[in-house]
Amino acid sequence: MELSKALDFIAQSSPNNIETLCDILPLELIKKSLEQTDTVTFRKRKLPLESMVWLVIGMAIYNDKPISQIINMLDIVDREKKAFVAPSAVIQRRQDLGVQAIESVFDLTQAHWHKEAHHPQWNGLSLLAVDGVVWRTPDTPENNTQFSKSTNNASQSQYPQVRMVCLMELSSHLIAGSAFDDYKVSEMRLAEQLIGKANDHSLTLFDRGFYSTGLLDQWAKTGTERHWLIPLKKSTQYEVVRKLGRQDAIVRINSSARSRKYWPGLPEQIEVRLVSRKINGKLRQVLTSMTDPLRYPVAEIADLYAHRWEIELGYREQKQYMLGNRLTLRSRRPDMIKQELWGILLSYNLVRYQMVKMANTLKGDYLPYQLSFNGSLAHIIRLLVGLPFSSPGAIPGQLKHFYELTPSLLLAPRVERTNRREVKHRPRTYSLKLY
Repeated sequence: MELSKALDFIAQSSPNNIETLCDILPLELIKKSLEQTDTVTFRKRKLPLESMVWLVIGMAIYNDKPISQIINMLDIVDREKKAFVAPSAVIQRRQDLGVQAIESVFDLTQAHWHKEAHHPQWNGLSLLAVDGVVWRTPDTPENNTQFSKSTNNASQSQYPQVRMVCLMELSSHLIAGSAFDDYKVSEMRLAEQLIGKANDHSLTLFDRGFYSTGLLDQWAKTGTERHWLIPLKKSTQYEVVRKLGRQDAIVRINSSARSRKYWPGLPEQIEVRLVSRKINGKLRQVLTSMTDPLRYPVAEIADLYAHRWEIELGYREQKQYMLGNRLTLRSRRPDMIKQELWGILLSYNLVRYQMVKMANTLKGDYLPYQLSFNGSLAHIIRLLVGLPFSSPGAIPGQLKHFYELTPSLLLAPRVERTNRREVKHRPRTYSLKLY
């Protein structure tokens, strides 16, 4: 049975309250994405473009397998009982699929999955985070033309690199949006492309490297109650407008002429909230657009920033667990690199949405990030490999068994650090001479 037929059957025969895998990546969303991007197969092919979407997903999930083997494992080719042995045809069909089609599939599915997930909220706001990561590409002439190599005073890296910035919902780790470009493009510029990707009634956590009055002001102005929170940079100058408490104040920050030129409509001054707190004897300060002290208590705001670490864990899950610490992407052309990256994000969301469904089957107040990503990925891989070759009557039982494994995937509660982090300096190669 082909994978598409298996998914269609699951949609018709799911037992009891077991959710279907077809809900993870509905076939109608794939077809809609292809239509929106004018990516349509006009004649019957051994590799239809709908199947190529699953191939791009398989490249991320089965990262250690050659493409021809992935096609045979997922049974996504119309081969008339013959093994697939034509890699050149795959390359051509990947190029036919292009980048926009996969990006469209990602956009449509992330919107669908976020809607179905029913994320928990903090004071009426869903929690999001923005952060960046760097991917390494093969050292080919085409990639070298499009992407830069990192350099320092002494050397240059051996591989071209891509910089990526993502917007993530923190309870589920579902990616809501992404932007990527050449390594030399700053995270700040990439984050600008995510303005408008946050949902209304949300709070986005930024690292201090994203501090920009223009970016933060525009982020809050786009939509309804799209708040932000960011650590205060030491060099930031501000004027206290009024005190809200001992460690709580409304402050006024000046914007630079350069920022106002780059961001039309940015006022000369913006008023934000400054929250201070001492942790282990060290003063920690954050700025936020949540200026209402009654709705957003100062004690709770001070603890929020620690949740930004979830997006760091998400990147680790993608690189370490999905890609098996494979440091370099496999595509040898810039357009296929971008397609591969959208495929990684789509595959990661596919697994994460399934973990949302798995968490909902548990008795108790559990969130998706409390499940083992590595364990969930392993179960999903086994399920996807078996689906195309299962008899229709066996599929409901496989799904039921899949969900019954959820309690075994619960992680132990996270233990807070008992000792202060110690930074050890690298020893010098040569002794330091004092004059």
